[in-house]
Amino acid sequence: MSLKTIEWKDNSVIMIDQTKLPNELLFVTYTDYKQVANAIKTLVVRGAPAIGVSGAFGLALAALQSNASTKEKMINDLNSAKNVLFETRPTAVNLAWGLEKIMEVARSCKDPEEIKKIVVETAKQMADQDVKINMTMGKHGSKLFDDNDTVLTHCNAGALATVGYGTALGVIRASKESGKNIKVIATETRPVQQGSRLTAFELKHDGIDVSLIPDTAVGYTLANNLVNKIIVGADRILKTGHVFNKIGTYQIALLAKQHNVPFYVAAPLSTFDLSNNPEDIVIEQR
Repeated sequence: MSLKTIEWKDNSVIMIDQTKLPNELLFVTYTDYKQVANAIKTLVVRGAPAIGVSGAFGLALAALQSNASTKEKMINDLNSAKNVLFETRPTAVNLAWGLEKIMEVARSCKDPEEIKKIVVETAKQMADQDVKINMTMGKHGSKLFDDNDTVLTHCNAGALATVGYGTALGVIRASKESGKNIKVIATETRPVQQGSRLTAFELKHDGIDVSLIPDTAVGYTLANNLVNKIIVGADRILKTGHVFNKIGTYQIALLAKQHNVPFYVAAPLSTFDLSNNPEDIVIEQR
């Protein structure tokens, strides 16, 4: 069974601390939205779908923390929390999506108590829906993969990047579950090493054959026909077709085109940004 990255339990948010992986599988518990904001900012939780739901859970905590006696004051408290959470990660559009969805349901409620109840319920539904969407996406995507394929992936778009199951790795999981023999080659993904620390860890955890290569070995790997397909996730996809993802994705796409290797992106609709243009997107610098 794949790892569950984030969940709501007893009016608290429980996350896997991904900064401790792969050496330690540690779960942390938060009861304050500012703790969630810090977790997003410091990469305790990361991956576009996961931080979208984390933002929603952060606002749910903010609602429970609020002492507002009127709807107007509650909405003001939530707006303040939303601003703190939004500023943590500018590139992934899922965070703004998750925050706005919670604000939308909050504005539709009649009083603070209803807001608290509905906001928590909505955030939990978003988490459940994330896993269902990933499993459905995985099932559809698995049709693109053949028995005995070796698939290259970059960064981590697995269970650890979502609530559970994963986007790009969800397709690989679904292919494996359908009875196909699938091998994975993961890039290290410098500078934070999401490939070596996270992707290799979770695939090994789930019993999926995985090998690790340096980022600089992608060209060699493709030129020598060691890979049949490539699949990655995304932080944001624009109406122009531009895909924003981890640094290094662009050069892998160019190499895939050069060597005629199919290149796929797996992402939910919450990753699509149909409003902005490429020049509008803020790229995080680390």
